[in-house]
Amino acid sequence: MDKKISLQDAIAKVKDGMTVMVGGFLAAGSPISILDALAESGVKDLTLICNDTAYPDVAHGKLITNKQVKKVIVSHVGTNPNTGAQMNSGELQVEFCPQGTLAERIRAAGAGLGGVLTTTGLGTIVAEGKETVKVDGKEYLLEKPLRADIALIGATVADESGNLIYVGTTKNFNPLMAAAADVVIAEAEKIVKVGDLAPETVHTPAIFVDYLVERK
Repeated sequence: MDKKISLQDAIAKVKDGMTVMVGGFLAAGSPISILDALAESGVKDLTLICNDTAYPDVAHGKLITNKQVKKVIVSHVGTNPNTGAQMNSGELQVEFCPQGTLAERIRAAGAGLGGVLTTTGLGTIVAEGKETVKVDGKEYLLEKPLRADIALIGATVADESGNLIYVGTTKNFNPLMAAAADVVIAEAEKIVKVGDLAPETVHTPAIFVDYLVERK
């Protein structure tokens, strides 16, 4: 099955008010072409689940700069001053989540788990409003799964059926997010024919990917 669609068709699937996972780490492994097009699309009131908010003029950082985002669930925002400014002005809601916990919450959604237990964040603002659970006399925070309407992820190589390979640190959050959204759109630097990828090299199997866009 050929899952390739146009860039225009891809961004048309992102609607106002959706929760969107964005793969990448400071734009490494992010679907740059899709994010650039989204920044020009006018879509608004998005909730982003991402490791960071990139830079003001790079990747999903552009969505923050354009004020297309109402909330981010994120591990840090220090590289994008627009995020901090909008948070302080009350224009943007920011939910901070420790990076490892963020990854585990996304993984939990993909695995069908009810949450994860962690001691990270106990006694801090991270724990505010959250349940705690005692196991063998030790207290843990219950961190609930994170799931999205759409995941926008980046890959180095894909085949036409949607099997994905990531090179180096571009892997980061992408495989986790591919399992934790209702619709997954992958942007690949290169798309090859089915059969061209050795099965043992595939990081994300095609069953997780709904649509493919080739990077421009």
